[in-house]
Amino acid sequence: MQFTIEAYDPALREQIIALSLRAWAPVFEAMKPAVPPFVYRSFYPNGWEDRQRTDVARFLDEEGERVRVAIAGGRVSGWVGLRCHDEDRLGEIYMLAVAPGEQRKGIARALIEHAEHTLRSAGMELVMVETGGDPGHAPARALYENAGYETWPAARYFREL
Repeated sequence: MQFTIEAYDPALREQIIALSLRAWAPVFEAMKPAVPPFVYRSFYPNGWEDRQRTDVARFLDEEGERVRVAIAGGRVSGWVGLRCHDEDRLGEIYMLAVAPGEQRKGIARALIEHAEHTLRSAGMELVMVETGGDPGHAPARALYENAGYETWPAARYFREL
């Protein structure tokens, strides 16, 4: 598949939001049974789509200079959003999504490699990406592990008050 990776253009905002929701729909469907209901309700009181739409829009609006977009055939095929934590010389792949019909064609891997280059050029010495440990996030974990990322064991506990 032929594609280019370009800087974010705000004219692509709605395409990126829609792509993200389509890409993440199966993830959230598979994740929901693995998360305690009170936690899911707390994080997504109006549904995961509403929360993710808001989070992606906010990131694009506030941190668009750190977004790179994969374009194939004149349309958005995927995107990656980065953050730099200068105090730790730590770069973060904060958000990553590839259109469902274009997954497993090298786009995510190319976005990761582009992100790593961008972060290295910004003086970062380490890159981090966080994803879920539930079944819905298994493809993301496989992607990151195949790209050479190693896990940092962590446990996150919740209790309803």
